[in-house]
Amino acid sequence: MIHFVILINRQGKVRLTKWYSTYAQKERSKVIKELSGMVLSRGPKLCNFIDWKGYKVVYRRYASLYFCMCIDKEDNELEVLEIIHHFVEILDRYFGSVCELDLIFNFHKAYYILDEVLIAGELQEPSKKTIARLIAAQDSLVETAKEQAGSISNIISQATK
Repeated sequence: MIHFVILINRQGKVRLTKWYSTYAQKERSKVIKELSGMVLSRGPKLCNFIDWKGYKVVYRRYASLYFCMCIDKEDNELEVLEIIHHFVEILDRYFGSVCELDLIFNFHKAYYILDEVLIAGELQEPSKKTIARLIAAQDSLVETAKEQAGSISNIISQATK
């Protein structure tokens, strides 16, 4: 099981977090600070697995972002590396060569994509095509809602004149 997902940049700024296990806010801040220090200080030739407080942290760097996932000791690290890669490929398809700014300005989309990939710390959908189809459906629903909201506000503004 994945306990949490953290995306940090090379300066240690958090770009996305998702917690699947219960942590108090103070604990979360402490975990993020501790893990970001550990991950950022590791050399590029070291392995992508860290033993941490009875868990394993699996991370992978893509451009300026580190994708970190905390798993149980018994879980397969290579499978988690594949889940990270799967998530990044889906982000790449959606944003067209995803970068840190995409995650900053479209964080709600990144969270939605992560929710399509993982539920309760387990892989939900391995098919990139299915996830792309679900995201496209969500985008069309949002556009429809925006159009309806725009037409309703136009009706209200005309009625109040």
